[in-house]
Amino acid sequence: MNKQKALNLLGLAMRAGKLVTGEEMTVQKIRTQEVKLALVAENAGKNTRKKVKDKSAFYQVPFVDCFHSSELSQAIGRQRLVVGVLDSGFAKKIKELISS
Repeated sequence: MNKQKALNLLGLAMRAGKLVTGEEMTVQKIRTQEVKLALVAENAGKNTRKKVKDKSAFYQVPFVDCFHSSELSQAIGRQRLVVGVLDSGFAKKIKELISS
């Protein structure tokens, strides 16, 4: 139930323009420390997951990989494996929903 609420919130963040999507754009925004939460599909390739996870760890950005690519894509309305949340409020609430 909370997982679905987190996905709904992700869709809301997308409509509000508070997301960056795609591996390269997300990694770029992690480097500039604009991303508050990085999400990677659990079925993404090993290299993609490692790259985003390592960048997130280095720049101390929370990292989540509990969603399937179809769930992420449906939530944001685009076919993506990597999503970065730019707003701290959205990021905090999504982390709370996932961890509970």
